[in-house]
Amino acid sequence: MWEDRSMTSGGLEAFNAADRSTAQATVMSCAAVRRWADDIVAGRPYADVGAALAAAESAADPWTDAEIDEALARHPRIGEQPVGDDADSDHSRKEQAGVDTSDASVAGRLQVGNRRYEDRFGHVFLIRAAGRSAEEILRVLEERLQNDAATERRIAAQQLREIAVLRLEGELS
Repeated sequence: MWEDRSMTSGGLEAFNAADRSTAQATVMSCAAVRRWADDIVAGRPYADVGAALAAAESAADPWTDAEIDEALARHPRIGEQPVGDDADSDHSRKEQAGVDTSDASVAGRLQVGNRRYEDRFGHVFLIRAAGRSAEEILRVLEERLQNDAATERRIAAQQLREIAVLRLEGELS
């Protein structure tokens, strides 16, 4: 999937040269999964961004249930502004920038949907928000509320992996 990203970048060069702690923090800001971050950091240096992203995808599939829970716990609800000025919150702010919640009806429906989802599945509703409208997210939320727990867990984990790899791509590009 990442073969076409063969050019190196300043971000990748900095990541390859960073001390372990700094590199670890960069990866953990993409998804709070320690083993995943350790695997990616241990694989340095990467020849290009594509190689780093391929390693990230490989290390994330599969994540254990505990790792998924760890990463989900740091994600804000869709439609709510992330709190904090750390890299993880910054990622979430950028990803949700296109989710227009200025319409009170949309904001209310997202709030109710988030609550229903959390009551049903025990964790935040997670979707790759970048490039999606609030209406599209609401439609997907309603669809996913019909899933059984195992199906939804698989979908949430896949969305989490996509988000993590996209965030890492942004850090390295």
